[in-house]
Amino acid sequence: MITPLDVDALRARLVGPYASVAVVASTESTNTDLARSAARGAVDRTVLIADEQTAGQGRRGRTWISPPGSGLYVSVLFRPVGVAPARLPWLTLIAGVALVRLADSVGVKAALKWPNDLLLGQSGAKGAGVLAQNVGAAVVVGMGLNVAPLPEGVEPGPGGLVPTSLADQGGTKLDRTDLAGRLLVHLGELEAAWRESGGDPRPSGLLDEYRAHCSTLGQRVRVELTGSSELVGTGHDIAVDGTLVVRRDDGVDHPVSAGDVVHLRPA
Repeated sequence: MITPLDVDALRARLVGPYASVAVVASTESTNTDLARSAARGAVDRTVLIADEQTAGQGRRGRTWISPPGSGLYVSVLFRPVGVAPARLPWLTLIAGVALVRLADSVGVKAALKWPNDLLLGQSGAKGAGVLAQNVGAAVVVGMGLNVAPLPEGVEPGPGGLVPTSLADQGGTKLDRTDLAGRLLVHLGELEAAWRESGGDPRPSGLLDEYRAHCSTLGQRVRVELTGSSELVGTGHDIAVDGTLVVRRDDGVDHPVSAGDVVHLRPA
C-alpha cells in the first residue's frame, strides 16, 4: 500500500538546508510550476513535490508518466551564486548521483546513463529521469522516480529502455516520505559541496563518484545529435565540464554536450 506524503515530516527534516518545501496533490508539472515561481523571484533551494503529475516533462518535450501515489515527482530551484553558467549542466549529473545513493540505500543496484537516466537492476531498466531547466540565472532540477510496481503494458522509452521501479527491483522500506527526505538530503549535500568549489566537481569527489556509477563509460554508444546527424563510438570519459567524451572508431575523441545516447548491445 502506498501511503500519502507527510509534508510536516518533510518540512521538519528539510527546512533549514532548504528554504521551503511544498507538497501538492496534483499538478501538470512540478518543473513548470517551479519555473514560474523562479521567474517571480522564488528563493534559492525552494522545493516542490507532487503526488501526481498530469503532464510530467522529460527531455526534448517528452512526457513522464506520473500516476498518483506511485512515485516521487520532485523539483528544486537552485540559484548557485558564484558558479559560472558553463558549469550549471552539472546539476543534472548531481541529481543522478543523489538518485544512485538513494537506490543503493534500499538495496537496489543502480547506475547512470549519461546525462539523465537512472538504470536499475542487472538489466539496466529505467527507474528515474532528471530534467534541468534554466530560468535566467536560476536552474530548476526535476526528478521523477518510479517507486511502486509498474502496471503491465508500460511501453519502453527512447532507445528501447524498459521502465522499472524500486519495488520491481526488490527495493525495501519504500516509504515515499522517507525516500523523498533522503533523496533531498543527498541532493543538498552534493550541490552544496559543488557550489562551495565554484562548480568544480573535482575537490568534493563528485566527478569521481559520477564516473564510478556511469554505465555509459566503456559502453558502445550511438549519440543522436541535434538535427539528423549521429555519432557512434565508445563512451570514453566524463569531462570536468560534465560533457560526455565519445571515442570514435578512428581514435578521435568527440565531446558531447547534448544529445540522446543509446547504449548499443554487442552484435
